[in-house]
Amino acid sequence: MDIHSIIMKVLVVFALALASASAGLLPQVLPVHPRDLPVVPSIEGRITNGKDAVENQFPYQVSLSFGSDSGGWFCGGSIISAEWILTAAHCTSGASSVTIGYGATVRTAPKLSQTVSSGNFIQHASYNSVVLRNDISLIKAPAVTFSSAINKVVLPSIASSYSTYAGDTAIASGWGKTSDASSTVANSLQYETFTVVTNTVCSATYGSLIITQSVICIATPNKVSTCNGDSGGPLVQQSSNKLIGVTSFVSSAGCESGAPAGFTRTTSYLDWIKTNTGISY
Repeated sequence: MDIHSIIMKVLVVFALALASASAGLLPQVLPVHPRDLPVVPSIEGRITNGKDAVENQFPYQVSLSFGSDSGGWFCGGSIISAEWILTAAHCTSGASSVTIGYGATVRTAPKLSQTVSSGNFIQHASYNSVVLRNDISLIKAPAVTFSSAINKVVLPSIASSYSTYAGDTAIASGWGKTSDASSTVANSLQYETFTVVTNTVCSATYGSLIITQSVICIATPNKVSTCNGDSGGPLVQQSSNKLIGVTSFVSSAGCESGAPAGFTRTTSYLDWIKTNTGISY
């Protein structure tokens, strides 16, 4: 993050603080995209204190290695059709290309890899990195053939648009960091089950400016959470196996802080996805 971006964020938050006397509007704890957490290795990401996935357990999970003139970073994503990957806008932002790894349990050994340029990215036009709004992107890639190792995850139906999912169990998955203190990268795909919390509970930590109807949050007890490089990866409702969230932010206090973790709520963007891809359920 450059100094201009930092100054702009500070000014915006200061202006909002002056303009509003509403307790609960501003964060008690600052949220941050997992990609922006301090990290030693260039590849980031793992469910902290999670479990090892077995072969073909999450065929919809892809690894995303982004490149730019200023370096590279790592994110996750979800296959939503033979040609389309869903991820976070903060992952595609600033990238010139991405290498997509399909069908991997061991991160360095995907069944298939494809590299596409930023011309294949559709980043939400209203993505706002200050308040973490509309943190969602699509990547179009050459069509893949589905198998036991590579397959799509189903999106929720339009009829589910008003479901809060509060109290439901959901599974997040990703590669990499084992803890806030870790500087090593795990090769094995990690996952864990979490409980979705209400936005009221989540806004008690991050404020209603951050926690809008387009956000979904999970509880992160026992130092288990999404973390560096899980950015853009899937949150899947366990009962239906449908994609209900895209990994967006954690507490700036760290992945093991116990604060809720935030996701872009998929049901808020079904029309946007359909408009740009033709996919609907």
